[in-house]
This record gives sequence, structure tokens and C-alpha cells, in this order.
Amino acid sequence: MLPLAVVMVAGPQILSAIFLATSGEWRRNSAAYVFGASLSISAVVTLAYLLSDGASRQGTSNDLLNAIVLVLLLAAMVNTYRTRDESEPPAWMGKLQRANPQFSFRLGFLLLGLFPSDVFTAVAVGSYLSANDRPLTDAGGFLALTLLFLALPALVLLAFGDRAEAFLPKARDWMSENAWVVNEAVILLFIAMIVG
Repeated sequence: MLPLAVVMVAGPQILSAIFLATSGEWRRNSAAYVFGASLSISAVVTLAYLLSDGASRQGTSNDLLNAIVLVLLLAAMVNTYRTRDESEPPAWMGKLQRANPQFSFRLGFLLLGLFPSDVFTAVAVGSYLSANDRPLTDAGGFLALTLLFLALPALVLLAFGDRAEAFLPKARDWMSENAWVVNEAVILLFIAMIVG
């Protein structure tokens, strides 16, 4: 489950975290962004878990639930590959340097709760746990690691100050160029776990 946290943050999610970490109210903005993300990710995973659990109780086999998870992961792979060349940042990214905590909260909530690859990934986590008779609390590691990745730019800035301000734009550029490859590798790993 934990490698899927990388899929959740690779792309505009981590780029937004980097921009917010270099904004005027970076401490409050980063905290609001991570808090919004925590609510939406938790909601999607829980909803997927409950729906899958309900389907399981109504006689749906674990094989069928695993097949649904597999289809969701394949859809996430296709979406990641299809959008790999979209190098233009979305228009809302221009607002990140002037962001306030309310905007940052909404961004975290909506970006991590509505972005297609994130929805597929969160649904896959919840469905996988349900299909394998694991408690919903097992999603805690996935959620914690995802939130740690989102908080990492602010934590780096806290720890390293001025040196981090020079490093963060380079990290942003590297993630922009290579995020889709990382996503595909992690999704393939999870598919191998399900098939195995």
C-alpha cells in the first residue's frame, strides 16, 4: 500500500506543495494544504472501503473485488501515460505564490480528492483492504506517508532555510519532467502484488 503514496503526490500535488512552501504565508498555507488533502483522501478511501465491504457482504467474491482494483489501477496507468506530455502548468498554479490558507485548504481537498489518478489510487487502496479482509485502519500508513510527502517541502524549508529555497525549484522541475515514470513504476508494482 505504501508505494501508492508516491502515485498520490507525483505531479501537480507535490508541485503545489513546493509552490506553497515558497509563498508568503508558507507555514499556514502548507498546513492548510496538507489538512485539506488529509480530509479528502480519508473520505475517498473510506467510501471505497465501505462500498467494497458492502459488495462483499452481498456475495461479491474477493476475486471480483480484486479484478475491480486491477481495472482501477490499469485506468490510472493509462491516465498517467496519456497525460505524461502535459508540461504546461494549470492556470490555478499561478495563484500559488499569492495563496492564502483558505485557498490552500480548498486546493489540497480538491486536488487530492478529485484528481483522476488520485481518486483511482485511493479507491484501489480502500477496495484492496476490503477485498482482503483487512481493517480500514490499515490505510493509516498510506495516508500518513502521502501526507508526509505533501508536507516535505515545508519540512525541508524548516530544516534547511535558505539552502532549501535554492533547492526547491530544482526539485519542482525534476518532478515535472519525471513524475509520470515514477507513477507508472509504482502502479506496476501494485498490479504485480494483486496478480501475485
